[in-house]
Amino acid sequence: MNTSATHDERIAKMVFGSVYPHYVAKVEKKGRTKEELHQVIEWLTGFDDRKLRKLIDDKVTFEEFFKQAKLHPNANQITGVICGYRVEDIENPLTQKARYLDKLVDELAKGRKMEKILRGAA
Repeated sequence: MNTSATHDERIAKMVFGSVYPHYVAKVEKKGRTKEELHQVIEWLTGFDDRKLRKLIDDKVTFEEFFKQAKLHPNANQITGVICGYRVEDIENPLTQKARYLDKLVDELAKGRKMEKILRGAA
């Protein structure tokens, strides 16, 4: 699926730390924890709590965030629709990675079991 160049660039330049509080609020509002959110982020990116805090403090963009990430080998098993896009069909690699994260946060907020969210790796 093609996203527009403007859309892809907007995601690339967005500061991860500006979106992170929204992730926390979304999952906590649904009864999940910040620790569970961090577990999901670490599974996808390899970032532990310390590294995640540093990236937020350094105000890195999503482009830099995912440039530093070591994407989990099972990330390609993340499928479905998020923000109107089918994640497995997004052609721009950075936009796809950002939507992978959005999808995992969404699954966590919807109460999906951690082993399912982490694609059997919990």
